[in-house]
Amino acid sequence: MQVVLQRVARAGVRADGQQVGAIDAGLVALVGAGRASTEDDARWLAAKTESLRLFPDDDGRMNRSVTDIGGSVLAVSQFTLYGDARKGRRPSFVEAAGPETGERLYRVYCEALTVPTATGVFGAHMEIELVADGPVTLRLARHAHAPEALG
Repeated sequence: MQVVLQRVARAGVRADGQQVGAIDAGLVALVGAGRASTEDDARWLAAKTESLRLFPDDDGRMNRSVTDIGGSVLAVSQFTLYGDARKGRRPSFVEAAGPETGERLYRVYCEALTVPTATGVFGAHMEIELVADGPVTLRLARHAHAPEALG
């Protein structure tokens, strides 16, 4: 699985013209599941999302987590994180999990978060508005068959 985190002052997501999720200070998490992704990967990435120190302390150092600041997470499914554009001009998505597995793992990730969490609508066309803070953007990945890679 992969998650792209963006530190935000505020963010919201719309589907079918309706706002379906919004947060104030916190993180936008773009969440993608691959064919080999597992529920353990989803839970590990949720714990990492909450514990990463991406917010400034009183000295301006990134020493606080989203939990420490009382922030929230806006989690949005993003299968295109598994797009492979090495060949041709159209990305291939063969490494992305199928819709059923992708939705299940996205939900496991969201449910594993213990901070207030807003979500998008899985599989829907969405519009995301955010005010980046920093900007601070980080990519996390975890693959059950090789957890030592990033964890």
